[in-house]
Amino acid sequence: MLAVCATPIGNLEDVTLRVLDELREADVVLCEDTRRTRILLDRHGIKVRLLSYHEHNEAKRTAELVPQLEAGLRAALVSDAGLPGISDPGARLIAAALEAGVAVTVLPGPSAVETALVASGFAGGRYQFVGYLPRGEQALARLWRELSRWPWPVVAFESPQRLPRTLRALAAALPTRPVAVCRELTKRFEEVARGTPGELAERYVEPPKGEIVLVLGPAARAVDEAAGAEAVAELVGAGVPRRQAAELVARLTGASKNALFRGSL
Repeated sequence: MLAVCATPIGNLEDVTLRVLDELREADVVLCEDTRRTRILLDRHGIKVRLLSYHEHNEAKRTAELVPQLEAGLRAALVSDAGLPGISDPGARLIAAALEAGVAVTVLPGPSAVETALVASGFAGGRYQFVGYLPRGEQALARLWRELSRWPWPVVAFESPQRLPRTLRALAAALPTRPVAVCRELTKRFEEVARGTPGELAERYVEPPKGEIVLVLGPAARAVDEAAGAEAVAELVGAGVPRRQAAELVARLTGASKNALFRGSL
């Protein structure tokens, strides 16, 4: 059996009871960095064999582990933080295990994606997670163009070293899009800074310390001024003064009050 276990993204107390039980019962715990995982296990008094499983040995380890899982090995898969397979190693092993008919169970827990989305104040219905932002300027510019057509919040991971450059690029491409920089989530120096890309670029001129999650707020709705002017005209027909009607529709839609006034004449 393969148990995919979410681990804390910062605060070691955020681990679930189910994950702790699974780590205790496992024959082996597969982890990105054995030193990081050992800290979590020591905190909760768990003694178990650790085996490295990271991006540089993922293919080799998967080939080794699947026959052992088929033979009855009980393995717990963890990453340094969060849920394996979400911008972390694990997806290859999970897919191979399922293909081989091995039982795979997922034990949910802390997630930097959802934590940042809620902390940003932009959570609502739909959102898009794009993983780590591309390093190249052209690739980043293409992503900004793509996201400009996406009206919902967007969550991305970014390194602190590249954050100032990323915010400057975002300010040039999407200057009015609201943004939140979520830093060191669940840790002692947790910080959530909100503003326009330009405002945050001025705040983070130098790379900050700690892990970063970037959240773009929803894009402003495109305003149909013709429909707005029609709404103003209907209000005028119902006896509302034209200027008052234009002000009311402008507040509700974000359209220009003057444009609505002129369009309803």
